[in-house]
Amino acid sequence: MASQTSLPVKILVPTGMLGSGFPPETVAAGIRLGAQAIAVDGGSTDSGPHYLGQGVAKSAAASVRTDLEALIPPAHAAGIPIIVGSCGTSGTDSGVDWVASIVAEVCQAHGLAKRVARIYAEQDPGDIAVRVEAGLTRPLPPAAPLDVETVRKCDHIVGLMGHEPIAAALEAGAEIVLAGRASDTAVFAAFALLHGAPPGPTWHAAKVAECGGQCTTSPHLGGVLVTLDAGGFDIEPLAAESACTPESVSAHMLYENADPYRVIEPGGQLDTSQARHIALDQRRVRVEGSLFHPAATHTIKLEGAGRVGYETISFVGIRDPMILSQMGTWSEFLEGYLQQRLREVLGLAADQYQVALRYYGWNGVLGDLEPDLSAPKEVGVHFTARASDQATATAIAKIANPLLLHMPLPGMTHFPSFAFVTSPAEVERGPVYEFLLQHIALVVDPDELFRTELEDVK
Repeated sequence: MASQTSLPVKILVPTGMLGSGFPPETVAAGIRLGAQAIAVDGGSTDSGPHYLGQGVAKSAAASVRTDLEALIPPAHAAGIPIIVGSCGTSGTDSGVDWVASIVAEVCQAHGLAKRVARIYAEQDPGDIAVRVEAGLTRPLPPAAPLDVETVRKCDHIVGLMGHEPIAAALEAGAEIVLAGRASDTAVFAAFALLHGAPPGPTWHAAKVAECGGQCTTSPHLGGVLVTLDAGGFDIEPLAAESACTPESVSAHMLYENADPYRVIEPGGQLDTSQARHIALDQRRVRVEGSLFHPAATHTIKLEGAGRVGYETISFVGIRDPMILSQMGTWSEFLEGYLQQRLREVLGLAADQYQVALRYYGWNGVLGDLEPDLSAPKEVGVHFTARASDQATATAIAKIANPLLLHMPLPGMTHFPSFAFVTSPAEVERGPVYEFLLQHIALVVDPDELFRTELEDVK
C-alpha cells in the first residue's frame, strides 16, 4: 500500500514504550531535523498475561499523559501525525479507549482539534471458534493445535495487526492513530510504506527503531530519527550526547529475536542476512541491503489470556549459615513436609493445588539450570500457592508459614529463625492468568480482524 512516493521519509521514535518517559527536548530536536511522523509502541507481552487477562494497562495514566503532553502539541505545531500501537499494554479495546481518553484530555487542555482513529484488535471468542472449526488457525511452536475449548477459556483475545489498518487510518485523514494490539514494527512501517519507502529497508528500520534509544550507545537519553530512501535508511539519536554505531544498530536484531537475520511479520519475512551497516560519522549509521519476502498467505497472530486460578504469596529471608550450606536438602525437606501437611490438614490431593518456591540468591532465576549451587550468604525464598479459589490459596500459604519461619534441616536439634518481609506474611494476588493462545489465524484481507473508528476530538 503506497498512496504516494515522497522520499526520503523521516520518522521519529521517541521511546520504546509510551509511558516510559523521554526528554521532551529530543522530540523538538527530531522535528527540527525534519520528522514527518512520530511512531511509538504502547505495549507488549513482556510483562506477562495479567494485563491481557484483566484488560488493564501496565503504565500509570499519569506517565502516559506526561508522554502525550510532550508529543501532541509539538506534533500539532509541525503538522505531523502520531501513531501509537498496542494501546493500554495488551492492545485490548478497553486499552485503546483508555489511551483515547487521555489524548482527549491533552487536546482539551491545549485547545487542539485532532482527528483520531481508534483501531480495535480484540476478537470475539465465538468468531475465533468458527475459524478453528474451519481449519483457519495454526499453532506457533511449541503450542499445540488450537481447539474451541481453549478459545472459550480466554478472558480476552487480541489479533496482532500488521501495518495495513494503520496505513488505511492515515489515508482516511487521521492525525493521531491509536491502534490495538499491533506488531511493534508495524507502528513504524505504516507511514513509511504509505509514502513509498521500500519494504526491505522499512521493516529493518522498524525493527531497529522499535525500542527508541535502545539501538544507541545511551538508551536512557531518548529516541531516534530514521530517514528512509530508495536504497536504505539512516538512523541517528535525538540526544546530542548519544550515538548510533554499526555495532549498536546491528545488535538490535538480536533483541527478542530467535533468528538474528529474519523477522516474521503478518505479511512476510524481513531478511537482513545481506545488510551492510556503515558509519556515516561518529553518531549516524546507514544500512543497506535489507530485503522483505512477501508471504503467500497473510497471517495474524492471536494472543489470548485466561484465568487459571488464584494465588497467595509470601517472601522470607534466610541468613542461617547451616541452612544455606545445604539449601538443596532443606528445600526438598520443606516441600515434602508441606505436601504432607496439606494432605493431612486440608485434605488436598497434589493435583488440587500448585506450590512454587524460588530461592533468590541460590537458584531463583535459573532453577535447575543454575551451574553454581555453592553456599550463598543469604537467600530470599519466594513462596507461591495457587488454587482454584483465593481462600484455599491463602490457607495453603498459612500452613506453609511456620515452615518458612522455622523449618530445620533433617536431624537438626534446634529451630532456626528466618524473617518474613511483610506482616501479614500472606499477600493475596487475586486471580492469575496464563497465555492460552500462541497461534495464527489465516486471513484473506489484512484488515478483516480489525475495526476502525474515526472521531474529531475538539
